[in-house]
Amino acid sequence: MTSRNSKSPIILALDTDDLDIAGQWIEATHESIDIYKVGLEFFLKFGSAGLKRLAEFAEFELFLDLKLHDIPNTVAGAVASVKDLNPRFLTVHASGGAPMIEAAAQQAPDIDITAVTVLTSISPELLLTMGIDSTPLNFALKLALSAADAGARAIVCSPLEVAAIKDALGERVSTITPGVRPVGATLGDQSRVMTPKDAIAAGSDFLVIGRPITSLFIQSPQAMADKAREILDSIS
Repeated sequence: MTSRNSKSPIILALDTDDLDIAGQWIEATHESIDIYKVGLEFFLKFGSAGLKRLAEFAEFELFLDLKLHDIPNTVAGAVASVKDLNPRFLTVHASGGAPMIEAAAQQAPDIDITAVTVLTSISPELLLTMGIDSTPLNFALKLALSAADAGARAIVCSPLEVAAIKDALGERVSTITPGVRPVGATLGDQSRVMTPKDAIAAGSDFLVIGRPITSLFIQSPQAMADKAREILDSIS
């Protein structure tokens, strides 16, 4: 992994349980992408040893997407267990509350504790069925404000909420948006989406993109590389 000097706003989601395939995705795209997201699917199978193996394929910065959500003491302990991996971003659920986020931030002051607001798979209708009488926009904004005050240095939200969060918090936080789909891409399980160009225009600092790029691996690694470059060119 590298120092924190990334230039590309694209974060590629390594959503696979195959270590060699994840490494080949990195090899195919590292000329256009500096940060790679590792989530539960990969981490629960391979752990820290798997991340160290990935670093052999190319240098990159790590977005460790564990979405920690528990009592403050437990989350602080979990952060302590992974901070030697030196991720640039480490996610916690903003809905865990300010004391939990503060505990995470205090445990790892050199890591950007990243608060996940409202998952991009959650529609306004689903939010209501969960007993939350608010729109995704208003709920995400409240969660983001609370998380930033508690020490989060990055916020994950859908592109549809990023403008309001950026207006409220400015440069206090980095904004990271999943739910980004190039024109013509299928939505999959995403409900609140935007194109890469529009997401950047709305205020996204980083775009989490997975299947629109990784699904092309079945064609060839070069097809993946071409798509990553195409997306990067579209927002530059």
